[in-house]
Amino acid sequence: MPELRRDPIIGRWVIIAKERGKRPYDFIIEKEKTKGGFCPLCPGNEKTTPPEVLAYGRSYHDPNGPGWKLRVVPNKYPALVIEGELDKRGEGIYDKMNGIGAHEVIIETPKHSDTISSMPLEQLQLVFLAYKDRIIDLARDKRFKYIIVFKNFGKAAGASLEHSHSQLIALPIVPQLIQEELDGCLKYFEYKERCVFCDIIRQERQQNLRVVCENEEFITICPFAPRSPFEMWVLPKRHQSRFVSLDDSQAEGLTSLFSLTMRKLDAVLPKVPYNFMLHTAPLTDFGLEHFHWHIEIMPKVNTVAGFEWGTGFHINTTPPEESARILRDSSPN
Repeated sequence: MPELRRDPIIGRWVIIAKERGKRPYDFIIEKEKTKGGFCPLCPGNEKTTPPEVLAYGRSYHDPNGPGWKLRVVPNKYPALVIEGELDKRGEGIYDKMNGIGAHEVIIETPKHSDTISSMPLEQLQLVFLAYKDRIIDLARDKRFKYIIVFKNFGKAAGASLEHSHSQLIALPIVPQLIQEELDGCLKYFEYKERCVFCDIIRQERQQNLRVVCENEEFITICPFAPRSPFEMWVLPKRHQSRFVSLDDSQAEGLTSLFSLTMRKLDAVLPKVPYNFMLHTAPLTDFGLEHFHWHIEIMPKVNTVAGFEWGTGFHINTTPPEESARILRDSSPN
């Protein structure tokens, strides 16, 4: 019989359609053809991108030239622009403001063929360091209230370039989804005087039904009420509300566990398109007791159609316990 499951954080309900249960080989993942040709993110083509705002690895001072290990550049086609004033205003019952923000591209590696699951650990650690450095820098701009870091991998997940990259957008408002998480976490904390994410980690480790992998500092789980088959969350075991609180030992732990997590996903669903999103506290909030930063990984294996858009429900054909078992038992390269 199908189950309705309620997310304990924001109260979102999902349908776990057990009788329609799918194994990894049941999902049709279209193979993407390599485009080849010119790539603006490859070394030697630095002049085709906007001037970089961060670069790691050069042994000599030559901004916007080759020799880098990682670059961050403004998006050539930004969703929001950094110049100007917000100019908040109303038009009758409608509110609006200028599209002020920052939109950056993190070019994760100089190697065109590298992916998150294949790149060396030291390279992946630079990616997380770049996230931290850019959040810290952009947080100085008082117009910005929230910074979302995300990655689209594969055409079906929204990636327009093959070269491994992620993106960052600084926003003048806190997104509704994040606000719902914050409100749900606060409500739980006011009732139980504990962080809901800390309680989730504690229970998942005790039950060991939805744990994919863990190390001393981090844990990867399939959430109790997942929106998608093989959805995973990566969480620090130590309570922290802000990603920028990540210290050196945690950075190493995050890198090793995230690499293992993505290699397990690749072993189970080779080259599956996915999105991952970093959820962290708003820029003006420091040391929240009720919120816990985390990374959500969403493989693109199902289609959002009329029922989902009309109701807000998601139908998941693979129970998270089954997803976690398959991922846990996988043998990544």
